[in-house]
Amino acid sequence: MGKIDLPRDIDGKASLRAIQKRRCELSLATFIKQAWHVVEPGQPFVDNWHIGLICAHLEAITDDHVLEDGSPYNRLLINVPPGTMKSMIVNIFWPSWEWGPKNLPHMRYICAAHQQGLAIRDSTKMRRLVTSEWYQDRWGDRVKLTGDQNAKTKFENLATGFREALAAGSITGSRGDRVLIDDPHSVESANSEAMRHTTLEWFTEAVPTRLNNPKTSAIVVIMQRLHEEDVSGVILERKGFQGVYDHICLPMRYEAWRDGVATKLGYLDPREEEGELLFPQRFPPEVVDRDEAAMGPYAVASQHQQVPSPRGGNVIKDSWWQLWEQSHFPSLDFVVASIDTAYSTKAEERGDFSAMTIWGVFSGDPAATATRSVDRYGKGFDGYVNTSYTSDLNAVPRVILMRAWAERLELHELVEKIAKDCKALKVDKLLIENKAAGHSVAQEIRRLFNHEPWAVQMYDPKSIDKLGRLYSVQHLFAEGMIYAPGVTWAEAVIRQVSSFPRGKHDDLVDTVSMALRHLRDLGLLTRSPERLAEINESKTQYGKAPPPLYDV
Repeated sequence: MGKIDLPRDIDGKASLRAIQKRRCELSLATFIKQAWHVVEPGQPFVDNWHIGLICAHLEAITDDHVLEDGSPYNRLLINVPPGTMKSMIVNIFWPSWEWGPKNLPHMRYICAAHQQGLAIRDSTKMRRLVTSEWYQDRWGDRVKLTGDQNAKTKFENLATGFREALAAGSITGSRGDRVLIDDPHSVESANSEAMRHTTLEWFTEAVPTRLNNPKTSAIVVIMQRLHEEDVSGVILERKGFQGVYDHICLPMRYEAWRDGVATKLGYLDPREEEGELLFPQRFPPEVVDRDEAAMGPYAVASQHQQVPSPRGGNVIKDSWWQLWEQSHFPSLDFVVASIDTAYSTKAEERGDFSAMTIWGVFSGDPAATATRSVDRYGKGFDGYVNTSYTSDLNAVPRVILMRAWAERLELHELVEKIAKDCKALKVDKLLIENKAAGHSVAQEIRRLFNHEPWAVQMYDPKSIDKLGRLYSVQHLFAEGMIYAPGVTWAEAVIRQVSSFPRGKHDDLVDTVSMALRHLRDLGLLTRSPERLAEINESKTQYGKAPPPLYDV
């Protein structure tokens, strides 16, 4: 950095006030430290590395930074826990810094939160800061508020810059150079599909039309994650948004699996130790432990860890899935396929996904059965199945996930894909949910493939909802009876099941609960205590254990 030319006092020496003023003009983080006493006079300022990291990205927007691909740096998503100064940095200090220290008083800000009252709260604090004696003494020649537009919801300065506060979901006819969106969802609205959809529609359709300059004006979203399909989810996953926004994600407790994910400016989370806290000066271990015990796993995962479902799972914990480490499947007693149907009549229609999972029931020691194999249908998990079978009467039956997919398909394509997988994996029974689309699929399969050995059965969940169905098979996972190979398609099933009921999709979840409930109803998945009781009873009555029900 070159020499800084500072204003001089009468004696020719640079004054402390002039030095502090100049440092504020060079650094947003410095401005926050020095202005803190105006906004929060009763609380001491507590510094932390994450404040500087966020400030660096906001400064890049102020400086009209251009990325290597030539695109302007003006889209930013920040996911941080509550209480880490996110609202104050973005909604109070940054606009005040741009107006005065950066000499950009013409800048116009539209600031939204899930409740207008929250947006007004920050508006009031910013107005208090820019009208304070401390601020006016330094930048009063640049920032003066008008008398005719000086309200809590909107105030304006003599350079025509303004700050307007509103509720997410409603946007006025005003246009801004900066649209600042702070927690667009409440906990309640994020869990309401209708309310969440309204907010997403506002964000995707209305917000982009409120920019002064569509090319250079900035949108900054700062929030905690509450649902897979919240505003952050749209930014990170939806076509047209994905890759456009820079992303700062700072969980309360460091997780090594996030390591190496840098922002577009090259910044990384500096923490290295698993579980290391984000802001220990303000949130020490005993405080975080206390708060998380009261919050519960859902809130901790979403609000603290920025993952909209607990890493350990909701109804089904991902740690309950047993990893199948062998390169081929075990001997199987029974194979069932489960279909959740949703098809379009035209290829260009984009409806729900059709989903399929295929499951095999086996018994005996998994490690032992995996060593006895015959290449029956091909290599890998495309159908490598053991044809030998040795019953272990003391073993508890287990289930392995053999295939899974979720795609948008036309009826003909869907039927062909289902039949192909049923042939390849020698399915004994094909379950199709008893709904309108399912009937059409079942009719086509019966018509085109009635010569195949698998049975087609319509499955009626009756009055049990999706959540109830998954809870009804929870014990099978908890007892370690469910296996899956360590491949991408299996991980997709595990992820969707573990995020239910807060996940974005549930097509695969429905097939999981349907297949396992059916196997349970058939008596093929007798739980450990029940199995032992049956064996002991049979030995008492007959002197020996009964033969296996399904001998391959």
